[in-house]
Amino acid sequence: MSSLRDLPVATLQFYVTAPYACSYLTSRKARSQVATPNHLITPELYGDLVQMGFRRSGAFAYRPYCDGCRQCIPLRIPVSEFQANRTQRRLTRRHQDRLIIQREPLQFRDEHYKLYQAYQSHRHAGGGMDQDSRDQYAQFLLQSRVSTELISFRQPDGELAMVSIVDRLPDGLSAVYTFYDPRDPSNSFGTYGIWWQIAECQALGLSYLYLGYWISESKKMAYKAGFKPSEMLLNGHWQRVEDHQESATTP
Repeated sequence: MSSLRDLPVATLQFYVTAPYACSYLTSRKARSQVATPNHLITPELYGDLVQMGFRRSGAFAYRPYCDGCRQCIPLRIPVSEFQANRTQRRLTRRHQDRLIIQREPLQFRDEHYKLYQAYQSHRHAGGGMDQDSRDQYAQFLLQSRVSTELISFRQPDGELAMVSIVDRLPDGLSAVYTFYDPRDPSNSFGTYGIWWQIAECQALGLSYLYLGYWISESKKMAYKAGFKPSEMLLNGHWQRVEDHQESATTP
């Protein structure tokens, strides 16, 4: 689906927010297009919205709708074709047999919130999210009207290392948010977390891992380009990144 006129998306209404400070390009203002009413967005309908470039923040499905800016490009990985590079293979060997994986209820736990605060203070200092209260954290990550899992990754001694929030879609998984222990950047937990989600898609027989938005001018988003092959949503159609790059450079 690529048009808001398509059913069943046509059963929804859409509004555009007022401008607000962009979280990724500090000199710019952002706006979002939000799908309503929330209670009509079933897991199947949300899957259609994700194919159209929407994401989820708590109970709200949205996509960027900024004035004069189209930097946020939806990105997904066709998991059956994924080929890990040397760094990804090394991280997989390092963490795969060491981290203990647990599926936990989507509910508030002080342990998760403290890790979230530590991650935000290190990774997004000054961006506003590093000051999220308990309620803001819960509204952002613990409210969902679709099929959502919370996956925790623990060290052998039980210490919490990483948490991933993942939505199950008809054709794949959507990486909602991942936060992790930031004290040792060499652990590259974020990269391993994406690899794990790709492997989970493969194990479930799903086609895609949706990674949200890629922004070429944002260093925070650069890691997403390291997972190949990948596809971008451009002009309503999913295109291989390589095909888009070739067409963009063809005179």
